[in-house]
Amino acid sequence: MHQYQIKVPASSANIGPGFDVLGMSLEVYMTLDVQVSDEKGHCVLSYEGDGAEEVPLDIHKNMITQTALYVLRCHNIHEFPSATKIHVKNPIPLGRGMGSSGSAAIAGVVLANELAHLQLSKLQMMDYVLMIERHPDNVMASMMGGFVGSFLRELSDTEKEAMLPSASDLLTNKGFSRPPVNMGRYTTLPWAPELKALVVIPQFHLSTSKARSVLPSSYTKPDVIYNLQRLALLTTALGQTPVNHQLIHEVMKDKVHQPYRSQLIPGLQTILAQMTPESQPGLCGICLSGAGPTILSLATDHYEEIAQTMVNIFRQNNVECSYLVLSPAFEGASVSY
Repeated sequence: MHQYQIKVPASSANIGPGFDVLGMSLEVYMTLDVQVSDEKGHCVLSYEGDGAEEVPLDIHKNMITQTALYVLRCHNIHEFPSATKIHVKNPIPLGRGMGSSGSAAIAGVVLANELAHLQLSKLQMMDYVLMIERHPDNVMASMMGGFVGSFLRELSDTEKEAMLPSASDLLTNKGFSRPPVNMGRYTTLPWAPELKALVVIPQFHLSTSKARSVLPSSYTKPDVIYNLQRLALLTTALGQTPVNHQLIHEVMKDKVHQPYRSQLIPGLQTILAQMTPESQPGLCGICLSGAGPTILSLATDHYEEIAQTMVNIFRQNNVECSYLVLSPAFEGASVSY
């Protein structure tokens, strides 16, 4: 028997004006403790942490093992190759905008890579992840680590035929064609060591599909220019020392998704309007984390005071919250033996 641990960090995406572009990994880790026997047998899955009451333990229904089986079947391996025990510990809140589904998809691909000794690089594994999680900003950050910008390249008609219509099609048959190569492109962006990420997590779920449903089908030219200007500055400003709090606060503003999603998150408009570097020493910028409802704020000091101000605003809107003070997870997904 041999054993190893897979670690996949949480993520925050859509940072400021970087809708579907910017993401960062966060030092909260989903872990898989894996034991593999040389004897033939079945995969046994156990789980603890957020969502333990609702996460399925059937390997054909759980997203992690579904994804692993999908990758294996792309390599003509129809079931887990040997008796495998997997214990998942998940502190990443489900449905809160911290990349829990992306972390699960990554964990599944890494699991398959280890079980079948596929020797795929991180970029090669990303092709499988992107077959399931189509928006690279959060999964690229969780896989590669740090603060990243990313996009999906345009696919040819032939490549599009290889794409899964949806994640629900993972196990519809015994084999799949392999995904298009190098679908996701990314670059690691600089990050000032003084900056920490403060995430305030409201105690309610918001599905990505619901959050996307409120977005318009088109945008005005001034709103697009507004975001492009701030995006260009933000990618540099977050890596500069000393940190320019006022500049970061201004260039983390957005007109593409936050104005529309604020209707789904009581208190968000007040937080964005009232909290500034002048009113909250140490604060740089504030934005939605992913599709929400989690709020990401970047700060250099006074983390507790900043968090408590946001918690109080949410409480005034009858929403309870928890919060975490985190650094970027620069290593990304990893395996230790």
